[in-house]
Amino acid sequence: MSNTPMAASPLTRAVLEIDEYASGLGWDRPARLFALVDTARLRTQEPGLATQLGLDNSSEETGLTPIEQEEIPEGKPLDEFLGTIAWPDAVVGCALTVERLMLPPSAETSVPEGLSEAQLAKWVAEHPDRQEVRMSVAVLRDGARESALRLRKKDSPNEVLTGSDLVPGLADALAATFAE
Repeated sequence: MSNTPMAASPLTRAVLEIDEYASGLGWDRPARLFALVDTARLRTQEPGLATQLGLDNSSEETGLTPIEQEEIPEGKPLDEFLGTIAWPDAVVGCALTVERLMLPPSAETSVPEGLSEAQLAKWVAEHPDRQEVRMSVAVLRDGARESALRLRKKDSPNEVLTGSDLVPGLADALAATFAE
């Protein structure tokens, strides 16, 4: 967590920690899902797991600990997969990190009409102005959300953008995993 600003909210710190973790794994990786748990509660209720995660002697009283979940099944659309998730009460939030191709807003006017989803994906993948981006998005049960975006061509902790509304569709999909 060396590049994480201490003044940031626990949710911002968690999303930056996840971004840093994903960055350490390198690019061209599958999406990863994380449960977010209250660090103090984890230390009290699951001391063995807290020790395993290196949290037993942390002085941090308020914070969120991301716990990576099992791999997302290959070939299953992300929205379908997210629709199958039900979190236990101990999970206060969740996060997802996923890589995508993105076009600058200036390219949106040149998108050919009538393309299927597969054709559109191919068109974007071949566009000269495309950018590879890793998006880490986290949401809490209470509705709070945070995102971190890292461009492959600016792959540095100092170039990570954060904000609560950067990836609204993905944040909405993650929030829906907490709907009763």
